[in-house]
Amino acid sequence: MLRILATAIALTAFANTAMAQAVCNERARFVEQLAGSYAENTVGLGLVNNGSVLEVLASRKGSWTILITKPNGMSCVVATGESWEEIPKALVKDPSA
Repeated sequence: MLRILATAIALTAFANTAMAQAVCNERARFVEQLAGSYAENTVGLGLVNNGSVLEVLASRKGSWTILITKPNGMSCVVATGESWEEIPKALVKDPSA
C-alpha cells in the first residue's frame, strides 16, 4: 500500500485534474518510474475487449504492477504487489488438454 501511495504522489504532479483521483498518467512516465525505482519491466501483456492494453511489470525481487493503458495513451495502475513468481513454460498446461 505504501508503494502505491509513493507512486501516486510521485506521478500525481503530472496527471491532469480530471484524472487526479485515480493513479493515472502517460504510460512512458509509469514505465520510467517503475524501472528506475523498482527495477520492474514488462513480463506480459494482453488486449482488453475495450481496446485497452493490460500490462504486467515485475522485478526479479518479486515486486509487480498491473497497468491498463487506454487507446489514448493514458495508463492507470490497477494493482501492485510482492512475491511475483514466473511459472516455467514446462509447467503450463495447454488449455485444450
